[in-house]
Amino acid sequence: MTATGRPWRGPLPFLGALLALYLAIPIAVLAAHLGQHAGSGLPAAGLLPALTVSLETATISTALIAVFGIPLAYRLAQGGGRTWDAVGVAIQLPLALPPLMSGILLIQLVGPYTLLGKLFGGHLTDSVAGIVIAQTFVAAPFLVVSARSAFATVDPALLELASTLGHGGFSRFRRVSLTLAAPGIGAGLLLAWLRAFGEFGATVILAYHPYSLPVFTFVQFSSTGLESTLAPTGVAVLTAAVVLVLASFTVPLLRLRRPADQPVVAAGMPPPPAPSRPSPPPLRFAVRTRAGEFELDLEHRGTSPYVALLGASGAGKSLTLRCLAGLRGLDAGAVSVGERQLGALPPERRRVGWVPQDAALLPGLDVWRQLTFGVDTDPHLAATWLERLGLRPLAGRLPGELSGGQRQRVALARALARAPDLLLLDEPFSALDRPVRDELRRELRRIQREAGITSVLVTHDPEEAALLADEIVVIGDGRVLQAGPRREVFNRPASVEVARVLGIDNLRTGRIAAARQLEADGTRIAIADDKLPAGTDVAWCVRAERVTLAPGEGATVLERFDIGLLHELTVRLDGGLELRARTADGDGLAPGTRCRVTLAPEDLTVWPASQPARACIPA
Repeated sequence: MTATGRPWRGPLPFLGALLALYLAIPIAVLAAHLGQHAGSGLPAAGLLPALTVSLETATISTALIAVFGIPLAYRLAQGGGRTWDAVGVAIQLPLALPPLMSGILLIQLVGPYTLLGKLFGGHLTDSVAGIVIAQTFVAAPFLVVSARSAFATVDPALLELASTLGHGGFSRFRRVSLTLAAPGIGAGLLLAWLRAFGEFGATVILAYHPYSLPVFTFVQFSSTGLESTLAPTGVAVLTAAVVLVLASFTVPLLRLRRPADQPVVAAGMPPPPAPSRPSPPPLRFAVRTRAGEFELDLEHRGTSPYVALLGASGAGKSLTLRCLAGLRGLDAGAVSVGERQLGALPPERRRVGWVPQDAALLPGLDVWRQLTFGVDTDPHLAATWLERLGLRPLAGRLPGELSGGQRQRVALARALARAPDLLLLDEPFSALDRPVRDELRRELRRIQREAGITSVLVTHDPEEAALLADEIVVIGDGRVLQAGPRREVFNRPASVEVARVLGIDNLRTGRIAAARQLEADGTRIAIADDKLPAGTDVAWCVRAERVTLAPGEGATVLERFDIGLLHELTVRLDGGLELRARTADGDGLAPGTRCRVTLAPEDLTVWPASQPARACIPA
């Protein structure tokens, strides 16, 4: 079907139909021949025992392949250098070998005169065990290759998320990787069973007796001709068809079925009031790690429980958050929340709440089970956040049935449902529309204060950092550029780089003309700093909100943009200096009008110029 819902009429469906016809015609011919000979006494002696042997051995082989092949496929999907690459190649070799040659390889290993054969009294050949050995050898690659590909598609972010929710290594494998890879594993098991059921070449070398169905068919053909093989061939085709039909119906039903015991919270579980920690402890950390050529080396010894890591893309913010969560290993540095030391603990024991940028909801789990997925999650506390974040009507919905804002609410509620000691937010609202983003920011601010959880927010938005944090850590190139209380950082940026990160519009260069006098583009401006001697080249900045405009003389309005209720204007002072101003009162300030510009000396930040002037002028 095309995107319009109409069948595709191009050449590809025709080519596919030709192949389907080619595969179907021999089966149709077989059915016709069986119908013609239905009353002529097709040989049946030995057919049922042979079918039983094939069904029994194929099932045993598939079970063995599952027990050993699924862990092997999981390990191969993780990579691990040349050794595991070589193992992966070796696993696939039986696919390239004719089954007869596979039997020759196996007879040299388990034949009656080999060490293993003698150890088992020669019973590894010409026995059910021999058939199982042959089937397992030729069928195992089908599962391993399919399961390996399925495991490789599992998003590593989901495994990391599960670790922050308290799940250890085996639990992550069982609850996340195995669940998400189940369709691929199921397909591999089906292929392995079918291949084992139809195995002939290796079996006839290793275990001629008892007859499996393929060997029985060969014996019939060799002794009495083609006609005697119709019945066993028909039985084989019918058995395989039944298995395929059952698999096609059973696997989707298992994957899509929702549990009958889904705990709908609305039934008899009144949510208790939100937990309160009126004085959450501060966060302190010193982390160091390397990602390729990038080196991160940060230390923060703050006094506030609400911290924002602010920086441009590639500054190392998310990498820092991963260190705090324990996702970069135990040697990434020291982390403490109050008196509790986290640095030596694996992520599943740190009791952190992780809210990633893309929400990372687990496929196949409804909202309620997303909230209760964490180890030791209190259902009453999960019910609290389900209610507080407006998710109760969505409790039974799957991730694909949620909007972006709803998904982020679920991710936040899931992180809070374990009562974490540390809440980590990795740009959780950056992909949302502004109205939704603004609403969730305000909601998170309220939750921070009411629940009293130490939190770290990663963001590149200064406004978001100012709203959600009391302490700001400005990061650049893996280093701390400035850290301190919100007001101090925003009012007194420590460098040009920090001013850029803070989004200060008016970032300019100049020279100290006299004590507390700055000259820039032919304009003298009063400054509060009296420590710089005359003649010093400087960089300086002033926030657009601190540029005051009034009717008068001294400057000309060049541009005006209305941004909601605010007006952003570009003005040129008579000396040539251009500045941006942002004000709620823009009446009478149309382009071309004259105005007076006032700059309070304490609103200007000045630094000695330590880089070329062009670096201080915004593009």
